[in-house]
Amino acid sequence: MVRPFEWGLDWVPTASAASDSAEAPSAALGRWVSEVMTDTDAFYAPSPTSDYVLEPAQANGERLLVFPSAFTTPHPENNVVYCRYVPASPTRRARRHRPAVLVLPQWNSDEGGHLGLSRLLATNGLTALRLSLPYHDRRMPPELHRADYIVSANIARTLQVCRQAVLDARRAIAWLHARGFDRIGILGSSLGSCLALLTTAHEPLIRAQALNHISPYFADVVWRGLSTEHVRAGLNGHIELDLLRTLWAPISPRWYLKRLRDRTTLLVYARYDLTFPVDLSEDLVREFRDLEVPHELTVLRCGHYSTGKAPFKFVDGFVLTQFLRRALAA
Repeated sequence: MVRPFEWGLDWVPTASAASDSAEAPSAALGRWVSEVMTDTDAFYAPSPTSDYVLEPAQANGERLLVFPSAFTTPHPENNVVYCRYVPASPTRRARRHRPAVLVLPQWNSDEGGHLGLSRLLATNGLTALRLSLPYHDRRMPPELHRADYIVSANIARTLQVCRQAVLDARRAIAWLHARGFDRIGILGSSLGSCLALLTTAHEPLIRAQALNHISPYFADVVWRGLSTEHVRAGLNGHIELDLLRTLWAPISPRWYLKRLRDRTTLLVYARYDLTFPVDLSEDLVREFRDLEVPHELTVLRCGHYSTGKAPFKFVDGFVLTQFLRRALAA
């Protein structure tokens, strides 16, 4: 669905959005983004909570973790976070350490998305906590059929909902840490990869990150990607790429790479990807190298969606799992 373009100033804090009548909405939004970029630690800092509920175990030992989101949206359904807790296989649990991985699935993932990958992690001794992204599955209000509100032609809403995902991820990590998990990693795919990097850049408890499909700029993927053509249609005629890249700087990985020098990173991209254009993935790898940020690299010989099909999904799952297993054992 092509949704109308909006600056989304109603998603900006009142004091930041306030402007004189002559100020253009783009200028007011740009002013707020400039303020955010001066202190992204504050922007991505969730308030603490103790309101976690871990539901009874299912027959397979998996459980549901529920807690309130650190960011309140106009949709009550979206303000509750759901995570699937997949404990490590008892025969493979580390004796001295308790590693865990927070899993952030792709855009429009359903409730079962990445559960197979989470179980693979658990089989390899890594407890997995799979988080439902904002406006996905149980968090989707009745008027939506897809998770349109996290990536859309509403500029400020996209910013704030992606921020919400990072705040939710940090609350999930705080829960893992409180339960004694002392080696925590994060795994994200596609949109989840971007959100995982933003989380790692602001969460000191994360030791390793596996990023599955990558780009330096949020705006460029939306502008050029095959899967976001309907979003681009809503943007056309209202904003140019340069301004969009500036306004979406707070959710673009490029600006946070120097924060990753003390972490371990795996970068994965697909050689024939039309959703995350390959030159953008190569640009991010080049930035990692130029800034001397430690990383490993895997290039899959498939496209974006074929990554989830056999045989490529087996290769991808193996690479991601083995990296995190090594990184969290070191």
